Amino acid sequence: MDRRCSRNGCNERAVATLTFAYADSTAVLGPLAVSAEPGSYDLCARHAESMSVPRGWDVIRVEAPDGRPPTPDEDDLLALANAVREVGLAEEPAPAAPDESGVVELAHRGHLRVIADRRR
Repeated sequence: MDRRCSRNGCNERAVATLTFAYADSTAVLGPLAVSAEPGSYDLCARHAESMSVPRGWDVIRVEAPDGRPPTPDEDDLLALANAVREVGLAEEPAPAAPDESGVVELAHRGHLRVIADRRR
C-alpha cells in the first residue's frame, strides 16, 4: 500500500484518509484507508496536521496509534444492547413480514436495527 498525498504538488507518502459527510457538515480524518475510494482523499502527515474545513463544519479525528480500526462507541453498543433486550422482553413478537431475502426487522432505535433471518 504505497499511495501518495492527494494535495496538488505534493508527492509525499499518504498516512491518513479524509472523508466528508456533506449532509452533516462534517469532515472525518482517520488512518489511511485500506483502499482508495472515490470521494475520499489520502493525505501525507503534514497535510493531515494542517487540514482545515469550512467555517461551521465539524472535524472528527480518528486516532489509531496501533494501526487497528477504532472500537465501536460505547453509546452505540448500549443502544444495541437495549434494542435486543426490548425484543427479548416483548410479550408479543412484532408483526413483520419477511422481505424477498427472508430478513425481518424485529426492532429499531435510531440507526440501529435488530433483524432475523426467517429462512432458517
